[in-house]
Amino acid sequence: MTNQKDSGGPTSIPEKYRRIRSFVLRTGRMTPGQQNAYDKFWPDKGLLLGSGLLDFSTLFGRSAPVNLEIGFGMGASLVTMAKAAPSEDFIGIEVHTPGVGKLLHGMEEFSADNIRVFNDDAVDVLDQCIPDSSLDRIQIYFPDPWHKKKHHKRRLIQPLFVQKLRKKLKEGGILHLATDWEDYAEHMMEVMCDAEGYSNLADPYCFSARPDFRPITKFEKRGELLGHGVWDILFKRAG
Repeated sequence: MTNQKDSGGPTSIPEKYRRIRSFVLRTGRMTPGQQNAYDKFWPDKGLLLGSGLLDFSTLFGRSAPVNLEIGFGMGASLVTMAKAAPSEDFIGIEVHTPGVGKLLHGMEEFSADNIRVFNDDAVDVLDQCIPDSSLDRIQIYFPDPWHKKKHHKRRLIQPLFVQKLRKKLKEGGILHLATDWEDYAEHMMEVMCDAEGYSNLADPYCFSARPDFRPITKFEKRGELLGHGVWDILFKRAG
């Protein structure tokens, strides 16, 4: 089974009507191991937009807290979290196919059966597949900071997007953001503090300590050794 993509090119929609995307699709090839994992495990663990709204209890065969990660990269931290929380379920979204292949390989290697995965744009997944008021946590770790000012409009964390996320969270559900770019951290905090229906788990306008459930990545450890900061932001749905 393969995930069929829209074949329409970038000129199929007039420029003024195109959605600004927060990512650029890279053309890197999968390694043989990633390809083998994708071919072997995607039919069972992969999810398709065409399937419509998900029923989590049917999907995982049980009733459990459900966490959604947007942009899991190569999937190492997602596998670690799922393995450490066997009583919870996880859905990952990643547009880059090598990362999906790597995640599927890690799920098999570490017997993390409580993950399902989309290889699609998160906005499309949210709109078509995630029921309202259904998620216990949404996590977005180290999204592209688009550090040049002219590219700030491409940043994922924007007022309209966090309201889209709020609709998908249960009452009291958590939106957890993390970044190692101070400018983006300040931008995220401004967006969240201005967002209706959210409440900061830390003091007003304050960042949170890294919660135990978020693993420290190799990239993050390397950055800490170089003196780079990491900022965690945790808000709950309060309305």
